Amino acid sequence: MMGTTHALTGAFLGATVAVVAPEFAVVGVVAAVAGSVVPDLDIYRGHRQTLHYPVYGWLVAAPAVALGVAVPRAWTVALATFLAAAALHAAMDVYGGGLELRPWEAGSEQAVYSHYHGHWLAPRRAIPYDGSPHDLALAGALAVLPTATLPDPVPGLAVAALGVSAGYVVLRKRLATLWSSLARALPEPVAPYVPERFYD
Repeated sequence: MMGTTHALTGAFLGATVAVVAPEFAVVGVVAAVAGSVVPDLDIYRGHRQTLHYPVYGWLVAAPAVALGVAVPRAWTVALATFLAAAALHAAMDVYGGGLELRPWEAGSEQAVYSHYHGHWLAPRRAIPYDGSPHDLALAGALAVLPTATLPDPVPGLAVAALGVSAGYVVLRKRLATLWSSLARALPEPVAPYVPERFYD
């Protein structure tokens, strides 16, 4: 799924915390958005493997959430929302497309690596690929709660994220061709640092 969809998932999670405990609105939103985007820091090296934990993520997040509920403090809420958002990110990617440059072709059976199982989990393709109209619809749905309930600047940022998402959806298939062309044009010393899927 798109990075913006993940970020809006974090905003949605943070808004949920804000509805239940308004005093933790800011820390909940900031931590949840951070947790929702951090897993994709592995995008150029070991993507959906190095920082994605679809099973272990929940095993770590669950006690943190329990602690946040039992002892509600700014740091416990931040820890809980960060870890829950990161675990949710990995779980969501399982329901997307495969790890390939053109996931609409459905040629890859690798969605997210499960360290618990010791192998790649197959894509469920409920959201066929990142940048699909389905992905945009999900992002739009996730933006409703934070836009309606959180103070500025969150509503404006959510709308901006949707604008970026819409532009990405329009350009997604063309970008795949562009990325492939750019990867092939890179100098040889740089090539080992480019993910193999960019050469498809």
